[in-house]
Amino acid sequence: MSVPVSTKTSRKPNLDLEDGIEYPSSDGKPMGETGTHARVALMNIYGVLDRYFMNNPRVAVHANMFIYYVQGDPKRNVCPDAFVAMGVPNEPDRRSYKVWKEGKAPDVVFEVTSRKTRKQDLTKKFEIYRDVLRVREYFLFDPFEEYLDPSLQGYRLVAGSYEPIPMIKGGMPSEVLGLELQRDDVELRFYNPETGKLLPSVHELAREVDLVRREAEVARREAEVARREAEQEVQRLQREVEELRRRLPEVEA
Repeated sequence: MSVPVSTKTSRKPNLDLEDGIEYPSSDGKPMGETGTHARVALMNIYGVLDRYFMNNPRVAVHANMFIYYVQGDPKRNVCPDAFVAMGVPNEPDRRSYKVWKEGKAPDVVFEVTSRKTRKQDLTKKFEIYRDVLRVREYFLFDPFEEYLDPSLQGYRLVAGSYEPIPMIKGGMPSEVLGLELQRDDVELRFYNPETGKLLPSVHELAREVDLVRREAEVARREAEVARREAEQEVQRLQREVEELRRRLPEVEA
């Protein structure tokens, strides 16, 4: 007698639902027009700032995440390349950013401008960040210097309007982050005026980790060699002691 096998599978809960309304966490579109744009957004901005604030449980750093700003209307959204929200729990598993749930909008937004995004970055998104979300600082960066002039631009909210942030000695200061933004070829770097150093990039951190691993491996091997040499020395001394013990009766006789 054959036993029927159920072909039904349990349906996973839709984690994007809230009060029966879906707030999608993804639109299925790739991030960045080119590999450089994606790298700048994910590694130069998100990766660096996420590590910089990783020990602060009240700073959230995200990249390519939908921000919903009207409860009950998922169409009212914007998706920055990267953003930082101060005073908000650092929850890396957050699927989307709902302003009414978090209690505030992000404080700093970054857009890596490309051919496809330049119009929205300077018009629609600009207006949403300024007039709706009231984002305190808005930075735009054009890696290839093709669509923005200047290629690094920053705006600070002053009395409800965005005022351009001037460059100071090659750096654009962010009052919110306490850092300065600098162009380095096609990369965007962050300079810490307190330490007088650039924040390490993800590549630099990877090289540093690799160097530490290599040094640790060399130290491990050297320690292993020293251990073996010590064991051999102990064995040699033990043999000498045994030889002396064998000879002692002859001396006493």
